[in-house]
Order: sequence, then C-alpha cells, then structure tokens
Amino acid sequence: MRKSLSAWSIGNPIPSILLFALLTIAGMLAFLELPITNMPNVAMPVVTVQLVQPGAPPSEIENQITRKVEGSLASLQGVRHVSSKIVEGVSLTTIEFALETDIDRAVNDTRDAVAKVRNQLPTTMEEPVVQRSEDNGEAILVYSVEAPEMSAEELSWFIDDSLHRELLSIVGVARVQRGGGIDREIGVTLDPATLSALGVTAAEVSRQLAQTQTDVPGGRVLLQGTEYALRTVGRAATVEQLRELRIAVPGGREVKLGDLGTVANGGAEARSVTRLDGRPAVTFSVYKSRAASEVSVARAVQQRLDELQQRRGDLKFRRIFSLVELTETGFRSTMYTFLEGTLLTVLVVFAFLRDRRATAIAALTIPLSIIPTFLCMQWLGFTLNFVSLVAVSLVTGVLVDDAIVEIENIHRHMREGRGPREAALVASDEIGLAVVATTLVICAVFLPVGLMDGLPGQYFKQFGLTVAIAAFFSLAVARLITPMLASRLLHMPRHGHEEGDGPWTRRYLAAVEWTLRHRLKTVAIAVATLVASFALVPLLPSGFMPYQDFGQASVSVELPRGSSLADTDAAAQQVARILKSRPEVAYALTTAGTGDGGVNRATVLAKLVPARERALDERAFGNAMLPQLEALPDLRARFDNATGSKDLTLSLVSEDPAELARAAEALERQMRGLKGLSSVASDSGQQQPEITVNVDSAKAAQLGITAQQIGDAINISTIGDNDNRLAKFDYDHRQVPIRVRLPREFGRDLGVLENLKLATADGGSVPLAAVATLRFGVGPTTIERYDRQRRIDLSANLDGIALGTALERIRALPAMRELPRPVSVLDTGDAEFMGELMASFLKAIGAGLLLVYSVQVLLYRDWLQPLTRMAALPLSIGGAFALMFLTGTEFGLPAMIGVLMLMGIADKNSILLVDYMLERMRAGAPRREAIVEACRVRARPIVMTSLAMAAGMLPTAIGAGLDAAFRAPMAIAVIGGLVSSTALSLVFMPVLFSCMRDVEEWLWARWRTHDAPPQPQPAAS
Repeated sequence: MRKSLSAWSIGNPIPSILLFALLTIAGMLAFLELPITNMPNVAMPVVTVQLVQPGAPPSEIENQITRKVEGSLASLQGVRHVSSKIVEGVSLTTIEFALETDIDRAVNDTRDAVAKVRNQLPTTMEEPVVQRSEDNGEAILVYSVEAPEMSAEELSWFIDDSLHRELLSIVGVARVQRGGGIDREIGVTLDPATLSALGVTAAEVSRQLAQTQTDVPGGRVLLQGTEYALRTVGRAATVEQLRELRIAVPGGREVKLGDLGTVANGGAEARSVTRLDGRPAVTFSVYKSRAASEVSVARAVQQRLDELQQRRGDLKFRRIFSLVELTETGFRSTMYTFLEGTLLTVLVVFAFLRDRRATAIAALTIPLSIIPTFLCMQWLGFTLNFVSLVAVSLVTGVLVDDAIVEIENIHRHMREGRGPREAALVASDEIGLAVVATTLVICAVFLPVGLMDGLPGQYFKQFGLTVAIAAFFSLAVARLITPMLASRLLHMPRHGHEEGDGPWTRRYLAAVEWTLRHRLKTVAIAVATLVASFALVPLLPSGFMPYQDFGQASVSVELPRGSSLADTDAAAQQVARILKSRPEVAYALTTAGTGDGGVNRATVLAKLVPARERALDERAFGNAMLPQLEALPDLRARFDNATGSKDLTLSLVSEDPAELARAAEALERQMRGLKGLSSVASDSGQQQPEITVNVDSAKAAQLGITAQQIGDAINISTIGDNDNRLAKFDYDHRQVPIRVRLPREFGRDLGVLENLKLATADGGSVPLAAVATLRFGVGPTTIERYDRQRRIDLSANLDGIALGTALERIRALPAMRELPRPVSVLDTGDAEFMGELMASFLKAIGAGLLLVYSVQVLLYRDWLQPLTRMAALPLSIGGAFALMFLTGTEFGLPAMIGVLMLMGIADKNSILLVDYMLERMRAGAPRREAIVEACRVRARPIVMTSLAMAAGMLPTAIGAGLDAAFRAPMAIAVIGGLVSSTALSLVFMPVLFSCMRDVEEWLWARWRTHDAPPQPQPAAS
C-alpha cells in the first residue's frame, strides 16, 4: 500500500487538527471583519468633466462647448466611450477608460485635453471641473430632516455645514448631498424705471459690487520695530451698510444701492421643491466610498445622527430610503439559506448511511471548508456581497461531496469485515485519485471564471475564486480530516459483513447489462435525449437580469414645457395622493424640479410596505396604477424601476438630429402599441420655448456694443451673474453671494426686455431693441450624446413578458426595420454588458473545458478516457434546460452561471465510475465484469453526492429570501443538470466507456506493435 497523505494523517492526527483549528479561528475572525456590501467593489476608471455656462440653452452649449471638448477627449489613449448630457446651462461629459487604465493618469490626461481647447471656449463660462468618481454613484441612505425652529435657509445651511462636516468625518462616507431646501443669498432687485432714468445697467451695478465688496491683502509694514500686516477692507459688515453703498452712475453722479431697488437677506430662487407626504422637507443622501462596508457605514451614520439629535432637541431625522436594508436582508437570507441547505445535506447523508458518527464527520466538512475560505477572501480584498454570497449558498452541497465519497467507501470496507482504521487506510487510498480528480475539475472550471477580463471579470472574479477556494479546502478536509476521524470515531456495522444488493441495485444492474448488450440502441437513445433537451432552448424565455422587488415605486412626472414650478409641485402632489390611497404605500416623497433646469419635471418615490404585507409586488403595483395616472390631464406619468431607469432601453444614435428625432418618434409610437410593454417613453423630451436675440452687427458696431456685452446684460438682468463672479457678503461665518437682477416679473413683459439699457462706447446707453431683434422659437430641453453623436433612448417596462421576447417584438416593428440610413441602433448599458459577458463566458467555458481535460490527462495518464468522463457535461446541460422549461425559468445571466457551475460538478459522476472501472481492470477483471462491478459499487456514493448537492441548493431553488429572484434560476439549472447527469451517467456512461475502450484498443493495435492494450497507471493521490 502506498504511503498517501491520508495514511500520514491517520498516523499523525495532531498536525492536521492543529492546521484546521488555526484556519477555522482565523477564518472566523476574517468573517467578522469582512465588509458587507450589495455588489462587488468595481473600480471603473471613469472621469467626468462639468462645463457650466449659466443660462445658455442646450443647443448653444453643444455647439460652442461640448463638441470641442469631446473632440479633444477622443484622442486620449484608453478611452472606451465618451458620453455627454447637456441641459440648460450645464454640460456633463463622462469619459469611460479601459479597465487597465490608471485612474490618476486618466484624470491628468483629461485635464490636459480640456486645457488644450480652453481658449476656444466662451469666456463667460465657468472653469471646467475635472474629477474622478469616488463613490459607486448610488446613495446608500436617504434621510429627511425636520427642525421646526429653523427656517428653510437655516436648515439647509445646517446640512451643508455642520451635518456635512459631522458625517464626512466617518470612515467610509464619501459624499453627503442635500435635496430640497434653499440656499441663502443677498438679493438686490433693481427697479427698471430707476435704472433707465439714471442710465445705468444691471450689469454695471453687479460688476461695481464685485469690485468693491472685497477684502484685499496689502502686504506688510515695519513700524517702530513691529511688523504689521496690511489688509484693505471693502466689504459691508451689515445689510444696512450694503444698502448705503454708493454706486457710480453716468454723469459723474453717485446713488445709494438702496435707491436703485431693494436689498434683502433671504433665500435664492427655488428651482425645486421637496415634500414628504405633502409637507415641505429637506433631505440628504449619503454615499459610501468604494471599499467601505455599507452596513458599517450605515450604523456609524445612524449613531452619529442619534448623537446629534440628543445634543439638539430641535432636530428630527427620519430614514426614508436605505439600500443597506436590502443588503442586510440579502445577507441574512443567504446565511439562512446556507444553514437550511447544510441541514438538508446532512439529512440526506444520514438517510443513506444511517450512522450518526459518519454523518457528523461528513457534515464537519462544510464549516471546515467555508470558514477558511473567508480568510482567503479577506487576503484577496473581497467583500461579503451579493456575488460572493451566491457562491457560498450554491457551493454548500459541493463541499460535502468529497467527504461523502470517502465516508461511503470506508463504510463499504467496514461492511466487508475490515476494522475502522484498516478500512480508512484502504478506502482513502482506493478513492484518493477520484477525489482529487473531482475537486481539481471543479477548480479548473471556476478558476477561468475568476480570471475573466473586462467588466464582467470585475463582477465574477469573487464568484469563481470563492467556489474554487472552498472546493480546494473541501479536498484538504477529505484527505486529511475525514479519514483520520473515521479511523477513530466509526464503529463496526452491526451486521459486520457486506449484505446483498438491494432491489433497486439489482434493477439498476439489469439495466446496465441491457445497455451493454445493446450499445448502438443505447447511444441512439442518449443522442435523442440530448437533441430533445437542447430543442427546448428556443422555447425558454430569455432575459438578462431577473426582476427583483425592492419595495418602492418610482414615478416620473412631466408637464408641458413652460409650466411653472408651482404647477409641477401641484401635479406631483396629485400623483402622490393617488398612490397614498393604496394600502401598499407607506409614504411618498416628491421632488418637483429635477435639478437639470427642468422645472416641468418631477419624481414621486412611493415607499411600499414590506412584501409580506401586500398582495402586489413592485412591478404589478406599477402596472395596476399606471392607467389611473395616465388618465390625469396635462401631465405624463411613467413608472421607473428601483434604479430610476426602466426594464428595457434602446438607444438610437445619429449625426443628423432631425432624422434621429423622426426615427425615435416613429419607434416610440409603434412601441406603445405592443402588448407586454408599459410606460413607453423617449428621453428626447419636449421642445423648450426660447426667445432668441438676433444682433444687428452693423448697428452694434457703430455704437461699440458687442454680442458678448448684450449676452452678459441679458444674463445678469434675468438670473444674475455667474456665481464665481458675484460679490460676496460675510454672514454668520460664511460668504453669501450678492445676486443683482431685475424683478422676476420683468420677464413677463417682452417690452421691458426690449428696453433693457446697454452701455455704448461713448458712455451713453441705448435700449436693446436698437441693436437687436427678439423672436420666439423652440429648442431641445436635453441633449444626449454618445461617442460624438446625438443619442435618443427609448425605454419601457415589461408587463408579463421576458426581455428577450420584448426585444424580438421591437425588432420586428416596421419603424425598426426601416430605420433611416444615418440612424443606427446602439448597444449600451445592459446590452453592451451582456455582449461582453457572453464573450467572457464563452472564453471561460472553453478554458475550463481545456483545463478539465488537461487535469484528467495528467492524473490518469490517458488521452482518450478523459473524453469519456467529460461526456457527462452535455447530458447535464440538457437536464438543466428541461427543468427550466418545466418551471418557466428565464434563460438569463443567473441560469448561465448555473450552467457554468454544472460543468464542474457534473463530471464527478463519470470520474467515480470510470476510475473504478479502470481500477478493476488493472486488478485483472474482464472489461464487462469491471464495468458492472463499478456500477454496483459506485452507484450509491454517486446518488448520495448528487442528492446532497441538490438538497443543499433546494432552499435557493424554491425562492427563499429577498434576492431569490437572482439565485433561484442558478439553483434550478444546477438541480436539473444534477438529476439528468446522475440518471443518464449511471445508464449511458458504461456504454460510452465500453465504446471508447474499443476505440482505444483499435488505435493501440494500429499505432503500436504490442498486442496488449495499454494499462493506465494511476498517479499518486
């Protein structure tokens, strides 16, 4: 007998026990320290460039700013995509670099590219802001703040200053962003009649304030041996002093600022209104840094807010949304599912062995394999996230596989009359190669998944490596711990010797004998079964990500362009009242004004009661409420999913805006008629009413007036100067902007705008109408660009159909088949990610199959028999498709992961069978006898391991837990594949082995001069 690792452990138990005791303790400590997050931390090199020109329409910003910046950015090395979103006054360009690009270099390169074209951009725009994304782009917590004793301006400043400072001091908090509220500013509202009489313009008043309201350092002076710092103080100390400030007007005169209009210390013009259940509210969102634990950050934030609330009794914080609750629920659900799967696995083992000690030894494999895995996860920088926890929940049954095979083999030898120690020595040596082979096959399949490149690799690295590491530890337990414990803890069976075959075994062996006598028929049946199974694939509903209920309903509300903020707020409250009338809704948060300059748009976020307390899920609730909201006059309401987007998105791109708009309108109209789609919308938006000022260049030149001067005068008169050029007023230890403008009613009278005074070169002034003509027009409210082309997204929610079905119906529409030549369909978002994912998975599958074959060639020193063992793979995949068809499961990303997992665990059945067949043949048994004997001996452990794995995944398959929508399709695919792989491998594998042996002997006789066929030599276990 060879001195194997198991034999060494049986003779020297202390090192093995000490090793796993230390690994278990270290793994438990690592588990407690691992960050808990919703998804893996994906460090995408993304840089944003914010370009601001207040008051400029989107079309003007696109032509004068965005196109030039995009052209400069396109030449950067490693750029994958450049996308821009342009709204009134703001252009936000996002540059996505290749994954391997260093983010610091990307930021520097972007900043240099923008600097190259800065002199080509308008001088009135603010300085470009280039920054990288430090957070994941999604708030993990949203709170509302109530303070009855504070005004809206005071509460807003408290959040921006004190609360912002308190929360940013917490480790893991990356950003705090306020929603709602009002910024404080000093408003100087000028009287147009007074300005006209004095011949001064609003722009001149604003510029004089900016020049006088400032403190300037004046150097230093030495007086009588003492050095003094000099400082010129020009700022007014109070609002009253500001009113008394003298303003120079033409003719060498001066007037008080208060004589030109009113000066008030108050709030800025509101461009958004936030309400919680109809009451004005101020909210703030908390964003975490990439590497931080969501749960730890949330607890620290809540603790800090509780401390603030105790210190200041006038404050009341209310958590209105929390992504952390979903993360915690998913974590607990996975842990419960893991424990339930472990219990079912143990029960299956006990049902077969009927030995409590043997069952306990096999069950010990699960914690001894999983807990050390947490230590490796910590070393690799992993987190306890959705992906890694899915790996943990699905690998439960796999971990006990090796131990079951070891224990069952030891039991069999004990039933033949050997003592526990001798049985453990003989059985572990006999089964060692098969156990090593099955585990290394699993590792060979999942290592390529863990090493996938691109964005998919960032997500599934933790899945593949977690499974591979856990499988490796299960092998170590099976070779070091299981035989050692069995040799000391197991007792001799009561009957003492091997009993005869049971009725099920006899029936099975009769079936094997029949297949060996009718090999051609058996192969034909196997092929037919395989073809029938794969024929089910077109019948399966296809999708990408399964639908999940996050317990909130998001509604986008849009009014006709030109509607006031008050009108939008009233419409949002009307929608909120309708939603609140339903028992499924706990409360509603409304935000009128979207922050991009569109005061005609609002969002309504309805928090639903827990799923167990309502009959409708999130999607069904939205579909039920949509007809009622669509019936409301003068507004358009659409439901979004939890991320603010929709289930399906199509992107059209073109360099011809007119053709693009027509194609998008036609496609949107036809999509509205498709059954199974709801909330169909286009992001092209409505046309913005505009007033264009057409300058008479000849007259303007005669008077010394420039177009820049006209634009500045109009801009300052209507909305005030740019923030960076405004005068500042010291108020309560901060600087408050002083905004000079004409009354808000000024814009309602076009005649007042035409009489706006402009300073001429000779010191006089003329009305605007003297050098320009005002005309009404329209322009886009929002412009989307993608890779330097215009883009329009069309989106919809699904109503009872799969994503793949919906896409097929859309592609069949006439508007889609007859797109104009300049217009094309673009794969973005999920579609692009799905394409990358499929390519990466195909590479991983190919690499996995090659590694599986290579591992078996190295272990068994045979080139053909590994192909026999790998024949179980297509048999298992067919079963996965069959069970998915019976259960109506979508063939999407989760199912693909399940199929990938099958590649690793389905091969074990054939390895166990073929390994024993070869062993019996090496012992001198005839081929037929060796085949039948292998089926008799190995059928029991094969069924046991398959049932144990299926039992471990059963809680996941039946949909236990919040995130079961993603995990269940994986488990269904694996269970279906296990059932078919086990049943078909036990029946067809003997025939395939026999046929392959004939081929091997024929090739041996042809290629070699020896008469005898090769005798495979086992590798060391």
